Amino acid sequence: MSLPLIPPMLATTGTLPPAAQDARWAYETKQDGQRAVVYLEGDGSLLLRARSGEDITAAYPELRPLGEALGSTAAVLDGEILALDEQGRANFQLLQSRMGLAHAPARAARMAARTPVHLVLFDVMHLAGRPLVTLPYTRRRGQLEELALHGPYWSTPAAVVGHGAEALRATREHGLEGLVCKRLDSVYEPGVRSRAWIKIRNMHSEDVIVGGWLPGKGRLTGLPGAVLVGQRAAGRLRYVGSVGTGWSEAERSQLAELLRVSATDTCPFDPDPRVPGAHWVRPRLVGEVRYSVRTRSGLLRQPSWLRLRLDVTPEASAADLPDESV
Repeated sequence: MSLPLIPPMLATTGTLPPAAQDARWAYETKQDGQRAVVYLEGDGSLLLRARSGEDITAAYPELRPLGEALGSTAAVLDGEILALDEQGRANFQLLQSRMGLAHAPARAARMAARTPVHLVLFDVMHLAGRPLVTLPYTRRRGQLEELALHGPYWSTPAAVVGHGAEALRATREHGLEGLVCKRLDSVYEPGVRSRAWIKIRNMHSEDVIVGGWLPGKGRLTGLPGAVLVGQRAAGRLRYVGSVGTGWSEAERSQLAELLRVSATDTCPFDPDPRVPGAHWVRPRLVGEVRYSVRTRSGLLRQPSWLRLRLDVTPEASAADLPDESV
């Protein structure tokens, strides 16, 4: 391949830049999908590489026409592959049915007809034989927009300069995953997790009821590695996921003792989630967890433990989940 292999630049988790520096930053919607570097050779071909460097082109056949979008102009682009729900929002659970099909092209073609993906483009690192990685973000972004890459399965969403607080508020109001803040003078740093790009993930918090746990390994032997949690729906305790992060050592030890005295042989969840290796407990403990989104099946995505709610009983922990959300 004549184009250089360029690993994607990565963002650092953080908060909004200070208000006094707001005008020095651009703000883009954080997408919940699969990162992809796009190689267009200028001969009609398309190559997609995942963040790991794996060739994932065959998994997304609907994106192949993008190879002809720039004619004979070669380019390396940065973007994110999404699967959109009925409201046009990225849904990672939908995308999971498409990921991993690079070695099953026939199945990928069938899935593309049922669940087509959409590629959002947000950077250009190489264009018409010229490397652009040393150019500032503003110039790269300008050249990307001049390419006018908008098609049936790809687009170039706008970025906002300044107004970071308003941009973040808009992502929350529209139920989007978050915001990526990019310094206007930042160069493209291949493979580097840089402070010049800051990602802010919108998180939600809710009370959950602990119904079981999984034993830890290594230094956590004898302690809970994760707790299995649920919420009430139609009078039943419905499983919503496992939580394995967020505790200090002291909190994990305290939780281990509370779980020990609540042990039972009966699974409290209805239906039984069939979690291998699970230890069940009577559903007496309430905790507060933080999570990014809820999947279509009702599971909490990327949950982490915030605190034990000894002040709340399971009966008063939360309103019932609607049946359609689980």
